[in-house]
Amino acid sequence: MDLPVSLFPASWHWISLILSLFVFHHLAVTVRWTHVAAPAQLNLLLGFVVSLILLWSLRAGVKPGLNLHLLGAMVATLALGPRLAIVALGLALAGITLNGALEWQAWPLNFLLMGVAPVLAAQLWLRTVERRLPAHLFVFIFVVAFIGSAVTAMLQGALAAAAMVAGSAYSFAFLASDYLPYLLLLGFAEAWMSGAAITLMVVYRPDWVVAFDDRRYLIDK
Repeated sequence: MDLPVSLFPASWHWISLILSLFVFHHLAVTVRWTHVAAPAQLNLLLGFVVSLILLWSLRAGVKPGLNLHLLGAMVATLALGPRLAIVALGLALAGITLNGALEWQAWPLNFLLMGVAPVLAAQLWLRTVERRLPAHLFVFIFVVAFIGSAVTAMLQGALAAAAMVAGSAYSFAFLASDYLPYLLLLGFAEAWMSGAAITLMVVYRPDWVVAFDDRRYLIDK
């Protein structure tokens, strides 16, 4: 999932940089930074950043750009909200870049594919479930957290694969046989990891999960 700079033409990286700057501007004017500066919220954000750096450092792959690792986008989105989740994933990506796992020139493209896109997918899944299914604790844990995490991880992998095909990095036939099938296993692992994390936070520290509302999911249920 960590796409090296050599897989894509320079134009892709310049366009990704411009789009990333638009994302930065949107975050700068919409995030409540005074709220983020509060010790509890800041510690939660930094805790996610460190956890994601460690999580993304544990990966497997045989070819450039075809690394597989857990994503954590759904957990971050549910706990921090979509805007701060993008901030957390972006900082985590900067962390692994500082460690030498990725070139800085490839950071904007990876930021869009590994940070912005999966968070938007996670937020869309959350809103769709809230509209279509009853407000129940088990719906939140199993449908949103467990299933949503798997769907988000697999969609992110499919989007990265589509980018590699569009950029002529790999052929679709090769990815379909040697990469895409493993996304099912990754989705299963992502579901258990993220679902367990959200379950523990909802039970012991519900104030850490901004998407969880006691009045919606517990009262009169």
